[in-house]
Amino acid sequence: MLADVGHLMALVQRRKGSFFLPTAPICVARAPGRLDVMGGIADYSGSLVLEMPIAEATLAAVQLDAEPTVRIVSLGGDRVGETAVFSLPLTDLLANDEPIRYETAVAYFRQRQPWAAYIAGAFVVLMREKGVRFEQGARLLLHSDVPEGKGVSSSAAVEVAAMQAITAAYGIELTPRELALLCQKVENHVAGAPCGIMDQMTVVAGQPNQLLALLCQPTEIQGTVPIPDELSFVGLDSGIRHAVSGADYGSVRVGAFMGYKVLQTAVNHTWDGYLANLTPSEFEQHYRHLLPETMRGDDFLRQYGELPDTVTQVDPTRTYAVRQPTLHPIYEHFRVQTFARLLAGDPLANAPMMGELMYQSHASYSACGLGSDGTDLLVALARATSGVHGAKITGGGSGGTVVVLGETAVIAQATAHITQQYAAQTGHTPHIFTGSSPGAAQFGTLRF
Repeated sequence: MLADVGHLMALVQRRKGSFFLPTAPICVARAPGRLDVMGGIADYSGSLVLEMPIAEATLAAVQLDAEPTVRIVSLGGDRVGETAVFSLPLTDLLANDEPIRYETAVAYFRQRQPWAAYIAGAFVVLMREKGVRFEQGARLLLHSDVPEGKGVSSSAAVEVAAMQAITAAYGIELTPRELALLCQKVENHVAGAPCGIMDQMTVVAGQPNQLLALLCQPTEIQGTVPIPDELSFVGLDSGIRHAVSGADYGSVRVGAFMGYKVLQTAVNHTWDGYLANLTPSEFEQHYRHLLPETMRGDDFLRQYGELPDTVTQVDPTRTYAVRQPTLHPIYEHFRVQTFARLLAGDPLANAPMMGELMYQSHASYSACGLGSDGTDLLVALARATSGVHGAKITGGGSGGTVVVLGETAVIAQATAHITQQYAAQTGHTPHIFTGSSPGAAQFGTLRF
């Protein structure tokens, strides 16, 4: 048994008779965070991404209750010693005996406790998407070791652990793909954060010590790429808080969909709905000149109408970068495909080329406006460290975690050197993400 599972079960036992009912069964699910090795924000444009589940995870324990109220207790996480509590009458999720609209759900949680949307949002989504009618309430205990704001998918881990435990307790059957897609809806439509699908799919379908190869068109798992023994991927936390719901990520996403709509309108071609299906050479030869560097929102809306994106909207008063956010996923998809093939070959011989692809990806994030001084410094320190071949910002960018590719024989010494130098220059000692663990589907659920 994984150590964090044993810890949660001990927490549950201590709360029997106080929070949990003494005899009713309890379902437990576990979902890890993830380290974005390659692909990142290009997921919403249809790119291939390579993701690794990390050792840190969120665990959820759910027990049904005859009273039609959902009671949630969230313990600790990186808020050491803190307990967050939320209570939700299930009648609040109905209007005229029908599930409330997503816009209503967003407002409901924002006016109360926004963190609860990532957990209780599962009830809203299951009602709206699967037609579930909840006659019983539930008691839900959540504990997470996935640190928040570090770009390692703490929100997806919460959503998946909660959704899997809830569906197990209520006897609702979902495929792993359905589980991931419904959890994405929780984040997009209840929490109101415009994430792509890679986080939820990795948290659900990831396998330890392997990279999940996911083609985000919209969710095609192409298998896993084993990480060779000679190489290791390690995450280093910059100390700069990252949020997918932040304005930078959202504006870059809007800019990419603006660019797609401009190209689609100009040449009457859809590329099957994804920018990633354009090759870099095609883009440079035929399409780059069609894109404006920037564009005001009102000008775009007047010329092209609404975005072909269901989770973002154009602000008429804002000026958006268009060319660089459009270019990024086109090149990133090619970089990720190349990286996967190199990783499957001679690991040490190919490591410098893989590292260069990571550095290119990092530079492209910065060109989109998603860089930060802290992550730039970590990448620079990694580049100057012996035994390290590559490094890049991860996930939604603008801070968070840097992933480092290094030789296994020296990776511990190399990361210690990098973190010491970073601490000396910034005052922040990075958390080091090492190790891996199974995704939620492989772990399954425990019932006791």
